Amino acid sequence: MNQGKVKFFNDDKGFGFIKDSASNQEYFVHVSALIDEIRENDEVTYELKEGKKGMNAVNVQLA
Repeated sequence: MNQGKVKFFNDDKGFGFIKDSASNQEYFVHVSALIDEIRENDEVTYELKEGKKGMNAVNVQLA
């Protein structure tokens, strides 16, 4: 499991970005990939899955 922090999340549009704690890379996250509700600055754990435009965060839950 990867760990990171929610950099941005828009509830209305249902997507956002997570910044990885180890690599500082940012990953797209869609509301359909959430286990828990998330907000900006939440600490989360997640897995990565190849998406149409690169790696996406999936199975996202609060740390």
